[in-house]
Amino acid sequence: MSRRWRSHATSAHCSQTVNADAQNYYYASTPAPPRYAPLRGEVRADVCIVGGGISGLSTALHLRERGYTVALLEAKHLGYGGSGRSGGQSIFGYACEMSTLEKAVGEADARRMWDVAVEGLDLQRELIARHGIDCDYTPGHMIVGLKRRHDEALREEVEHLARKYDYTSLRYIEREELRGIVASDRYTSGLYDSNGGHLHSYRYTIGLGAAAARAGVSIFEDSWATRLDIAQDANSDNVVQTEHGSVRARHLLIAGGALLGPLVPQLARKLMNIGTYIVATQPLGAERAAALIRNGAAVADMNWILDYFRVLKDTRLLFGGRVSYSGIDPFDSSRVLRRRIATVFPQLTEARVEYAWGGYLDITPNRAPHFGRLAPNAWFIQGLSGHGMVIAGIAGKLASEAIAGTAERFDMFSRIKHVDFPGGALLRRPALVIAMLWFRLLDLL
Repeated sequence: MSRRWRSHATSAHCSQTVNADAQNYYYASTPAPPRYAPLRGEVRADVCIVGGGISGLSTALHLRERGYTVALLEAKHLGYGGSGRSGGQSIFGYACEMSTLEKAVGEADARRMWDVAVEGLDLQRELIARHGIDCDYTPGHMIVGLKRRHDEALREEVEHLARKYDYTSLRYIEREELRGIVASDRYTSGLYDSNGGHLHSYRYTIGLGAAAARAGVSIFEDSWATRLDIAQDANSDNVVQTEHGSVRARHLLIAGGALLGPLVPQLARKLMNIGTYIVATQPLGAERAAALIRNGAAVADMNWILDYFRVLKDTRLLFGGRVSYSGIDPFDSSRVLRRRIATVFPQLTEARVEYAWGGYLDITPNRAPHFGRLAPNAWFIQGLSGHGMVIAGIAGKLASEAIAGTAERFDMFSRIKHVDFPGGALLRRPALVIAMLWFRLLDLL
């Protein structure tokens, strides 16, 4: 079964700024979070984590609960990367097709990977409840089709996941019913997941950070890792250098994604950074906003270059989509996405866009997550390819298990083969641009 509609951009998991941070709705709608001092001097810990997003913070929190001392380094501030810029959609599964995982690791382990993803949805809700994180979590996620081929794929998806993976929270929605839920004539079918949802991604991230700090994690912001001395034997320490200090730790986790840049070349070769963009409208008022998506779910369509949207707590419409594979912002994203909003919701033609922001999404060639080891006690998490809201949290739990000595679930993912992006540093982007122009053409046809 081909399920290529599972786009890598659905949740817009970004890793670096594209538009000015002052235009980031999440930042503007969040009370000033606590700030953590930069690293100065040498610090010793059991574990050093590079990256202050969801995956790094989840790992740190779970490790502290196991009694480990943890030092976490963030180059800017917690949530500066994708975790504080995401579209905030909590989606089942992975960005790749399950058939990709079945071919990579076999059907039995692919089923275990599916169960890990479902556990990630549960873990997200558990962390929010246990730590009292105020992040506007709202249940419900929908994928909507635009043509007969999409309708058939969604029907098959409901049946396939129920039969093979015992996932029964999905419901197929016919066109007429869907029109009563989403106030748009654009869509022909829908798949509703009562187990998915959406949230304020920045508040969720800084809430994890606050929980980690309360648990005793040493968090250092404005502490960009400039050098990694990775120990090649299990009895030596890893050393991470920053501009003004260093961390010496037996265990190291690299969780910086695209923000790492060339710090670890063998990891950078497995990723491509693509720009992705989001806007938020003016407040629409409770009645008008509720009429757009009557079941309150987050929505994503099935195009390769997709649109995704949801109503925020303050009655704005958050709307994302459009990507740049060139590494630069080639258009006025606010203007372009405003036009996309009017295409989906003609009744919002006059609605103002008040916030526009973006970032870089790191994808792998096969869209499967990339977990593994660089040395006996040096681990990494990257390449979540758009499903970071859920997979990052459970990846952190798996990394904590591995560091504590139970690596079976983490190492299962390391068996997925990841090739370098073709074309090398010079040609990888032009090659991807050409490929995505083809898929855009398929969308238009």
